[in-house]
Amino acid sequence: MSEVFFFFAAIGAVAGAAGTVMLRDAFYSVLSLVCHLIFLAMLFLLLRAEFVAAAQVIVYAGAVMVLYVFVVGYVGGMEAGLTGPAGRGLRIVSVLFAFALFAELAIALIGTGVGALDTEGAPYKAGFGEPATVGRLFLTDYLVAFEVASLLLLVAAVGAVILARRRSGLADPREISVMEAMRTPIEFTIDLARSLSMRRPMDHLLTVQAEHVAIFEAIERGEPEEARSAMRRHVENSCHRVFEGPGMAGR
Repeated sequence: MSEVFFFFAAIGAVAGAAGTVMLRDAFYSVLSLVCHLIFLAMLFLLLRAEFVAAAQVIVYAGAVMVLYVFVVGYVGGMEAGLTGPAGRGLRIVSVLFAFALFAELAIALIGTGVGALDTEGAPYKAGFGEPATVGRLFLTDYLVAFEVASLLLLVAAVGAVILARRRSGLADPREISVMEAMRTPIEFTIDLARSLSMRRPMDHLLTVQAEHVAIFEAIERGEPEEARSAMRRHVENSCHRVFEGPGMAGR
């Protein structure tokens, strides 16, 4: 019975992994990864690692995959596929790397698995797969690998968001940026105020400068109310000077 369960879980894990990299829709790719993690948990159960199997389902198939679903939802517009333009050289290099990875995994499996076919496998030890044993191994023998895996997960999530921002079509073309909409009238107002100020006598320029200095000194002293009042007086006087003439300022 255990052999049937093993082949069922192994085929499901391989199929889920293949679907993760082969499906073009990002949402279905994430679902395939969830299935892959669940079948891996079944394989951990065969190894009598109940805690690792539960963590695989709760942490990875649950919490981490929820994060990935949010990332896919944030990216949006991925129905056309994740692949982008790739040159001939990049395709050749990717095939070579895939072949090298396959050869490495094949050598590792053949070197360790074939020699154990005629045996009963590794003996079961008391405490194997328990939280205390797993925690001790994570923080001693496999500390570097554990931290590197955590860093890779973080980099993958952040990288997905960064790549999504660089993709064209993420923002609705009908949306208008407030800054872009206000840029032209603000620049026109600044140029108009500057040109009108330069045509005034020197005492007018000194008055404007004194208002600026009052605002800056209030901010430097850490007095927000005084700075707000000085800024309000400057804006009101500027409106009077621009639209009503210099004699109306400071009423």
